[in-house]
Parts: sequence; structure tokens; C-alpha cells
Amino acid sequence: MKLLEDLLRIPSPSGNTYEIISFIEDYLKELKIESKRNRKGGLIATLKGRDSLHHRMLTAHVDTLGAMVKEIKGDGRLKLDLIGGFKFNSIEGEYCTIETSSGFKYSGTILMHQTSVHVYKDADKKERNQENMEIRIDEKVHSAEDVRALGIEVGDFVSFDPRVEMTPSGFIKSRHLDDKASVAILLQLLKRIQTENITLPYTTHILISNNEEIGYGGNSNITPETVEFLAVDMGAMGDGQSTDEYTVSICTKDASGPYHYELRKRLVKLAQENGIQYKLDIYPFYGSDASAALRAGHDIIHGLIGPGIDSSHAFERTHQQALEQTAQLLYYYVQSEMIL
Repeated sequence: MKLLEDLLRIPSPSGNTYEIISFIEDYLKELKIESKRNRKGGLIATLKGRDSLHHRMLTAHVDTLGAMVKEIKGDGRLKLDLIGGFKFNSIEGEYCTIETSSGFKYSGTILMHQTSVHVYKDADKKERNQENMEIRIDEKVHSAEDVRALGIEVGDFVSFDPRVEMTPSGFIKSRHLDDKASVAILLQLLKRIQTENITLPYTTHILISNNEEIGYGGNSNITPETVEFLAVDMGAMGDGQSTDEYTVSICTKDASGPYHYELRKRLVKLAQENGIQYKLDIYPFYGSDASAALRAGHDIIHGLIGPGIDSSHAFERTHQQALEQTAQLLYYYVQSEMIL
């Protein structure tokens, strides 16, 4: 839980993930696990297994939703361009940080231009879109020139305050649980494997990808020997969904199509044999690093699991129990026999 909180508090919108990748790199060094960066900026750790002719890859993505400065307005406010698939209404009223290309950081708040009900009679009727939403910078600025004097420019990254809270009842409330919850789970899995001195049956790669929210995080650096590719992401909740905040969700199909049937059945069997609470589900508007890998042409068996998370791409919440169930399934999966 502490590791998850640390990850959540490090800003990492897609395209600006250097700081959090460095944090994970240091974490792995302490475990004496070698890792390397790919050219996209993601991180790959490899555990040698008894069988080096057949590989597994597990991936979770550390990049999050975010934004960029689209325009510096004449009144000193900023227009936004969104990074990732979410709606403007989900960030209205949120505190944010603008990071300049030289590394300076400024705080702000994302608001409707027509926020004040004492001035704008139709404030409630205005559409939440790029035209009407803006950042109010916490600096004394009155013009575009004042803003540029701070070093802020078009293309600067904007990250959202995660507002991390862990309740006594075991809930975790925060932005960006998609997919930092699963990153924490994979890092903890690596620690457990090292601590228990486990030799895995197959050489296993852990990819911490950094472009999943924009569609191509896990589509490269897959060795030719890789047979199984398991994305560890989030289970989507809502009307018609069986996923909840207390179990591991095993995805049967998403917007990219069905996941590998035999792998799905084996994940279910592992859960049943080891008393792991799980749900099967379809995510209608969803894609993963595993589906990106297939689209890139890799000949792999692909799967997708993750803790159930409520209100995805907005005000997310899960429970410690979902993290535990996901961690347990992964623990038994990486030690299981492969589909060959």
C-alpha cells in the first residue's frame, strides 16, 4: 500500500514518465533485479527461468491521463489539450501542476471559463469542452506575456492532483489507479519472488510500459521466444459489468475482441484451485497493452487481468482486497505450466 501511494504521488502523464520510471528503476536495483529502458522510455526487468526457450511477458503501464498546454490566452489563462481517453467534465475543479520544459512547476486549477454564477447566468448550461475549460494559474498573471515570462509555453505537460486517500475500511481513492495499482502489484510480485528465492519455470519479462493510454505501450520489445503475454491492468465497473472492487477481474473480451480462450480458462482454473476470488467480464470500450501487441503483429497468447476499479478515467476507487486477489493469481500464474 505504501508503494502504491508513492507511485500515485509521482506525476506521470503519457509522454512525461521519466521521473516515475527512475523511481521504479531504483526500486528494482534495491532488489538486485536488472532492468533496461527501451527507446520509448519504458522499463523491462527479466527473471531467468529454467526454460529459456519459451518466455512469458507481463506488463502494467505507469503512464496516466493528463493534458498539455494548448494555448496561452490573452487573460493569462491556459487552454488544454487532453492526453488519453477521458472527458473534460471529469477534471472540472481539479488542482493541477504545469511543468515547463526547463523543469519549473506551477500549480493551478482546471475550471470552466464561465464558472462564477454571480457573473454567468447560464454557467450550468455551458458545455464542458476545450473551448470553455481552462487553467487558472496560481501566479500573478494578467496576459500571455506574463505567463510566458514564467517559462510556460504551448506543449508543457499538465498533471492532475491524484488526491490519494486510503481509508480504515481498506478502500483506496485516487486518480490514476489505472494502472499504478497493477504496477505496484507487479513490483511486489518481483520482491516476493526474490525474497522467497523462487526460480520460475520460464524466463519471464516484466514490462513497465509508458504509452498505454495513447495506444502503443506494450507493442514492442517482445522477444521472439515469448509465448504468453499477460497485461495486468484494471477491471472496468459499471452497469452490466460483473467486476467489483474486491476481486480480480479476468477479461474475456474488450473492444479489440476476445482474449485467448485457453489462457483465460487456465487463469480461471488457477483461481479456483487456490481459493482466489475472481470475476469474468467484458470491457466494451477498452484496449490493453496485450491487444496493442497483437495489432503490432506479435504471434502470442494474450490475456488481461486486473483489480476491479470503480469510476475509471475519473474519480477512481478500489479495495485492498482486489489488489490481494490479483497479486495471488499472478503469483500462481508465473509458476504455472505454459500453453505450448
